[in-house]
This record gives sequence, structure tokens and C-alpha cells, in this order.
Amino acid sequence: MLLLRNPTLLKLFIAQALYWSCAMIGITLTALVGLQLAPSNTLATLPLALLVLGNLLATQPLSLFMQRHGRRPGLMLGAGAGAAGGLLSALGVWQADFLLFCLGAMPIGVYQASAMYYRFAALEAVDTAHQGRATAWVVGGGVCAALLAPSLTLWSRHLLSTPFVGAYLLLAVLAIAAVLLLASLREGRLPAPANGGWQALRQLLSRSPVRAAMATTAIGHGLMYLVMNASPLAMSFCGLSLEASAQVIQWHMLGMFLPAFIAGPLVDRLGSRRVALLGIALVSLSAGIALSGQAQAHFLISSCLLGMGWNLMLVAGTTLLGTGHTPGERGQAQGLMELGNGTMAALASFASGALISGIGWNPVNLAILPLLALALLALRRPAEPEPVEANS
Repeated sequence: MLLLRNPTLLKLFIAQALYWSCAMIGITLTALVGLQLAPSNTLATLPLALLVLGNLLATQPLSLFMQRHGRRPGLMLGAGAGAAGGLLSALGVWQADFLLFCLGAMPIGVYQASAMYYRFAALEAVDTAHQGRATAWVVGGGVCAALLAPSLTLWSRHLLSTPFVGAYLLLAVLAIAAVLLLASLREGRLPAPANGGWQALRQLLSRSPVRAAMATTAIGHGLMYLVMNASPLAMSFCGLSLEASAQVIQWHMLGMFLPAFIAGPLVDRLGSRRVALLGIALVSLSAGIALSGQAQAHFLISSCLLGMGWNLMLVAGTTLLGTGHTPGERGQAQGLMELGNGTMAALASFASGALISGIGWNPVNLAILPLLALALLALRRPAEPEPVEANS
């Protein structure tokens, strides 16, 4: 098995599991803690918004930093920021200080931004024939988090006398474990960085594989965040219990990560574009099931299919991007993709609640289809191949 034979992939797999465990603790608790600490209920989600902002601000600088100094220091820097954010958040909860709690959210966003580069590091650890599998298996580290993080969150929230302090301390401990793990990551050869600036970005965007890869992952990312954040609210409007919502979210998370173990071989065998099309088909099917009814089963199956479609689109888009840039352009290309993904996720996160409250569940799912049509349009093959130096 490639994962076990390659120590770099195994470490990235574990690092991914550690990150998503931290992320799920944050997803589960941050809005609830914000509601308790905020001076006004309207500010309850401000820490989550600042986490997204930290992610967006760090995405491009981290990519360029790793282009010049290597993956290991950049990934360690991100995990270290996550540890600092966990400690700040724990201190904010302990002192009932909303401002301090908000400040802790931004470095956790930096950790999120750095963890999105684990799959790119996987590409560089294998030969071209195994890049799809390497990307997918590292993404699949989230399966461990989906299985373990809910129990860890429930256990740690009352670990100390002040509720939730223990959960954020656990987040910091997990991030520190990631720093120590990533410190032993083997550094590959650093390609000389290409010229930067707007001209370089325009040149990248002029290439069909880059445009197709970015559209695939950004649209998949945006739709996943839109529906994932809207589902619990829609279920509450339908009179379904909090326990039912928790079960749906857990199956959504499993759908996000379990397909990784077949997505990689599919990409290596069928090619990135075909696997991206399969992902688009699964997201379309998810919307169709959501539109067919509003029982718990409809939400559960739809959410699981949405996660599976996101996974295929992410793995396929990541692998496709590598065919559209040279080694020297790696930092700009990967940073550009993550900036697009983060922007779409932020817009979807901020819009989901307003859309569900304003237009309802069915219109939100109908709106998925035009966006998927844009992804299909971007995935059309160019009339002529565009030769680009192979990515290392």
C-alpha cells in the first residue's frame, strides 16, 4: 500500500487527521461559545467569521513562503498558529473575554489555510503515476477525525471546571502534536520560484487546465459549505431534532473523506476530468434528493452524497492543477487555487443562513445546478493541448 510504504504520505495522513479533529472541535463549539460570550446575539458568529478571514489572509503568503523555504517550515508555522489560537481561545473562555476569544480564532484560520496544502505536499512525494492516489489518501485522513472528534469534543468540554476551556486546550495539544510530526517531514527539492506579480497570475489563468482545476475545486468547495452550513437550520425549520442534525453532519463528514480511498485510483486510471465529472454528477444527485423531500433520510442521504461529490471534485481538481504549471510556478498556482476555494467558502458561509431564512431550502438546492453547469463548462477540453513542463 502506497500510504504505508511512503513515510511522507503517512505523516501527512496523520497531520490531516489532527487538523480535522481541531476543525471539528471548532465547528461544533465556536458559535455556541460565541453566543455565551458575545455582548449581542448578532455577534455570536463573529469568531467564525474571523477564522475565515485568517484563512483568506494567510493562504497566498503561506504558499509563496513554502515556494521559497520549503513545505516543512510553512506547514509547521501553520500548525504552530493553530496551537497559539487554541491557547488564546481557551484563555478567552476561561476569563469570559469575548475579544480574546475572537483573537484566538484568526490564528486557527491560519492553521486551516496551511492544512489545505497537505494534499499538494503529497503530490510532490510520489511519481506522476501515483499522484491521484497520494492526494486522495492524504485527504482521507479526515476519516479518523470524523470518527473520533465528536467523542473527543464531548469528553473535553467538561474536562475542567470552566466549560469548554478543556476543548480548546485539547485543540492546542493536537496542533502541537502536528508541529512535532511535521518537524520530521522530509523536505523535497525546492524548485527555483518563477517571476511573480499580476502578469504571472494572468499567464496561469490563461491555461485551460488551471482554469478548469480552479473552477472545479472552488465551486465544489462553495457548494459544500453552503449546504453543510444551511442543513442544520433547514432541519430545525422542518421540526427535526438536534440529534438528527448531528447524525446528518457526521454522515456528511464521512461522505467527505471515505471516497478518498477510491478517488485516487480513479484519477490515476480515468484521468482528472472524468473523475471531476463524476463528482459533479454526485452533487447534482444530492440536490435532487434534497428537493424530493424533507424527512431525516432525505437530509442524510443528500448530505452524504454532497460530501462524496466534494471529495471527487477536490481530488480531481488538485491533480489537474499540477498539469497546468511548471515547478517554479507551484507557489502562485497553488496559492491561487486555495484563495479561490477560501473565497467561495467564505461567501457561502456568510450567505447560507440568510438564504435559508429568506428563500428557503428548495431554492438553495435549485441554485446549485447553474453553478455546476459553470464547472462543466470549465472542464471542456481545449481544442489543442497546452504543453507545460511537468510539475515535480
